[in-house]
Amino acid sequence: MANVYERMKELGISLPKPGPAGGIYTPVVEFGANLLYCSGCGPDLHDGTPVRLGTLGSAVTLEEGQAAARNCMLNLLANLEAQIKDLNKIKRFVKVLAFVASDDTFSMQPQVVNGGSQLLADLFGDTAGKPARSAIGVNVLPGNIPVEIEMLVELKDD
Repeated sequence: MANVYERMKELGISLPKPGPAGGIYTPVVEFGANLLYCSGCGPDLHDGTPVRLGTLGSAVTLEEGQAAARNCMLNLLANLEAQIKDLNKIKRFVKVLAFVASDDTFSMQPQVVNGGSQLLADLFGDTAGKPARSAIGVNVLPGNIPVEIEMLVELKDD
């Protein structure tokens, strides 16, 4: 796997500053040997860029949902970097769990989450950047955001 920061530069990607916690929790928790659990992140990049709010299938289009999922991944990566200081320490993304606010007729949750999954694959490659994944439709998310994603990450041995 190439240097993730070089890859980000090639793709014109920069990480946002980690956002404030939306409750009483820790954004990233280390557990076991080389494992990290990353609390759920929404799509607000905290840079003044508006986020489309609402549910997929009514107020939010598939493409807007994919962009929201990508932003969630950027926020997760920012939290990870704040915790481990160097994203090149990541061995692989183990599992992604995504929640997609959906109306009763919307059933393309996996396609929405592809917006975030593609970012991981682009930055970390197919082996490290394609985790196991679940995409679940829910009726509402905090603050009326369209997508929230959490994940498990494995670090390389020191």
